[in-house]
Amino acid sequence: MTPERIRLEEADRGVRPWKRWGPYVSDRQWGTVREDYSHDAEAWGYVSHDAARSRAYRWGEDGIGGVCDERQLLCLAPAFWNGRDPILKERLFGLTGREGNHGEDVKEFYGYLDSTPTHSYMRMVYKYPQEEFPYRRLVEENRRRNRYEREFELIDTGVFDRDRYFDIFVEYAKADPEDILLRITALNRGAEPAEIHLIPHLWFRNTWSWETAAPRPSLDRRANHLSASHPDLGTMLLYAEGAPEILFCENETNTARLFSFSGSPGPRKDGIHDYVVRGRTEAVRTRGPATKAAVRYEDRPAGGESLVVRLRLRRGALDEPFAGFEECFETRRREADDFYAELRDPAESDDARAVRRQALAGMLWSKQFYHFDVARWMEGDPAQPTPPAQRRTGRNWGWEHLNAADVISMPDKWEFPWFAAWDLAFHCIPLALVDPEFAKQQLVLLTRE
Repeated sequence: MTPERIRLEEADRGVRPWKRWGPYVSDRQWGTVREDYSHDAEAWGYVSHDAARSRAYRWGEDGIGGVCDERQLLCLAPAFWNGRDPILKERLFGLTGREGNHGEDVKEFYGYLDSTPTHSYMRMVYKYPQEEFPYRRLVEENRRRNRYEREFELIDTGVFDRDRYFDIFVEYAKADPEDILLRITALNRGAEPAEIHLIPHLWFRNTWSWETAAPRPSLDRRANHLSASHPDLGTMLLYAEGAPEILFCENETNTARLFSFSGSPGPRKDGIHDYVVRGRTEAVRTRGPATKAAVRYEDRPAGGESLVVRLRLRRGALDEPFAGFEECFETRRREADDFYAELRDPAESDDARAVRRQALAGMLWSKQFYHFDVARWMEGDPAQPTPPAQRRTGRNWGWEHLNAADVISMPDKWEFPWFAAWDLAFHCIPLALVDPEFAKQQLVLLTRE
């Protein structure tokens, strides 16, 4: 068997947990039903894209090209800034159902390029304009158009003219089930030097604000790494090559910004954004303990040149964490080639095989940790205000049996970040080609829920 088939067998037999870490971070958690605690069931407006950077999520996390453990206790994802945007690019932007002339729609350019079933190798690309991202224009123009007119897309704004953008490649390789290598490459496609900040984030999903006396995890810096300690997950170490700036804040709601209520003191969830974009030094700390952290790299690569960042998240300390780093990537990429070569149909063209491989990679990247306890969502959390009475007769009132905390297959982690049984059933067919055991687990989930 190929090395990837061996890893699959080890994972399925419970010998080695090769699937414990994967791309299980949603592309969008804001504007979703799970995060909606409004009185009128208007999910899109309750946690907006603008509020998302400042509000701690209850049921999950989002990011761009992020990974986490299978219980989403600890997340790792890149963030970007071009020196001009009003918002740190931590999550994908899109229009809600009422803003888009054809309904909700992500307004970004990105693609999932490759993945193995155990996520031993993964690659994606995000296309980031060097001009200021046109958030306001995208909203206003699409809102102006009617449903018979075409959608106004990011490329229509002109921000990609003269190739003035970065191709940001996000790649992962696993040296071991819990030893994850991350390489981020920001390639300047333009002709002139351009500013780029690569700011990988490491944070804990907020599991402590909803219960009374819930244990609190901790992030802090050590001599040559960040240490992330969780009472259930244990301790993971993040190594960042070079000497980046290290920033800390809390994955907690900025009540002062959202509700004009001061709340507890200290840096909030949007602290890193406020520091990088607005220069507010009081919004972050340089040491922990904290629940959210970031390492910041910045450069002005010339046209055709790149800024490359390398990180490693693992259990156990290493004296030379970046020894053999590139060799591991090359080995895992070659093993991915061997795995997909097994699926070759002699009658297929090379182009058709490439299309199928990327299509399957898109499905594998679209796995998501899906957590939703409907009974708790309706009743409220012990440490939070009671939900409005309208919830008892509104959305999801008949789904109190649903109590999910699983990694499931999503049709689209931005536009469909909710439990869609019919799509999940269809997914099982192509997923069975590459990971039969995962496809079976999805069928069991369907019958259970």
